[in-house]
Amino acid sequence: MAEERQFVVFKLAEENYGLPIDQVREINRLTEITRLPQTPQFVEGIINLRGGIIPIIDLRKRLMLPASNTDNTRIIVVDVEDHSVGIIVDYVTEVLHLSSDNIDAPPPSLVIDAAYLEGIGKIDNRLVMLLKIDKILTSEEQSILNVSLG
Repeated sequence: MAEERQFVVFKLAEENYGLPIDQVREINRLTEITRLPQTPQFVEGIINLRGGIIPIIDLRKRLMLPASNTDNTRIIVVDVEDHSVGIIVDYVTEVLHLSSDNIDAPPPSLVIDAAYLEGIGKIDNRLVMLLKIDKILTSEEQSILNVSLG
């Protein structure tokens, strides 16, 4: 019997992406972000979330898509290893239940780095790119953020 998994689905540049729900801590409206010097271009800065300092990544920039923020833009706070990171997305659409039978391995010839992808979810006539959030930042980039946050 196929295992069922849940994903938080969001849009980036009109495409569907998903994150495993067990890695999502919360979803917030876009708030004021404090910039950090000498960080990669896709690191927008940091926010104070109930007393905790959270680095914010613009997922559009990370995936080399043009930047764009609207009233629907959200920050999804995810747990990556021992840290929380906020990722900026266009908007969150749903929580999706997917059977493992409906998840295919990413094709080797994708435009985005296949290391970011856990797989491609298929539901009805839609495809959802399922991200490995712990692979979005390289070890070096995680170190830069850890040093910047002290």
